[in-house]
Amino acid sequence: MDPPVFRSRHPAPQPAAPASAWQLPLTAEERSRCRGLRHTACGVPVLLQLPRGEALEPGEWLCSDGAQTHWLEVTAAAEPLLRVRSGDALALLQAAYHLGNRHVALEIRAGELRLLEDPVLAHLLEHRGLEVGRITAPFQPERGAYGHSHDPSPVAGRG
Repeated sequence: MDPPVFRSRHPAPQPAAPASAWQLPLTAEERSRCRGLRHTACGVPVLLQLPRGEALEPGEWLCSDGAQTHWLEVTAAAEPLLRVRSGDALALLQAAYHLGNRHVALEIRAGELRLLEDPVLAHLLEHRGLEVGRITAPFQPERGAYGHSHDPSPVAGRG
């Protein structure tokens, strides 16, 4: 049996649909690729054939083509992250500047920065006197200044 095909985004489904909806957990990088075979949280294969360009966002809904309608809710999958903190707000702001200079995707939260786990960047941040912890959590990096997301993979050698 061929997997259901999803070609477009939709507003939230009618109240009866969520009971039969699947969840589609995707990493930040996977949310930037809107085409290809994926698997729902319960292991059902689905085929995404969405227009290229805009990344999927957690909370978005997709509806399948075909005779039988299937709903997918996009969720942010947990992934290994670095959580960067400091009692010095200026030090945290400087870290964000240096990471941005390297085109590293960042999730900016009150009092902390989050980025994909990378030993080189962890060392750089620890060397700057910042508290660096490792966590597993959904990653939702800031969108670019012009509304698009950068590739969320860290590029330590740039800058």
